[in-house]
Amino acid sequence: MIVAVPVHADGTLDPRWGRAQRLAIADVGDGEVVDWAEHEVGWGEAHDEGPEGSHHARIARFLRDHDVEAVVADHMGAGMRQMLAKMQLHVVLGAEGDARAAAAAAWSTTGETQAP
Repeated sequence: MIVAVPVHADGTLDPRWGRAQRLAIADVGDGEVVDWAEHEVGWGEAHDEGPEGSHHARIARFLRDHDVEAVVADHMGAGMRQMLAKMQLHVVLGAEGDARAAAAAAWSTTGETQAP
């Protein structure tokens, strides 16, 4: 399962999903992170550039480009949750602490039927 998680440079989960500066894309299988790649997304600056719809489109494009199946975050607004639901992505909210551990934990919340 491919999981997206906002991350600080020190490896902790960034609580700002829609304004994240860095996003990790984790490949998770059997509750273990098997691959981890971090990307500078700059959504904090981009958030206020243009209407909300263009910001959501930017995020959706990134998630599609990276084949993301689940998003892990502390919190996000209703509009963002709605967009991710339309994309049929699994969303895990309330995450905090170590970003890799949060990504790995997302696997267990989706059910083993989605694991490779």
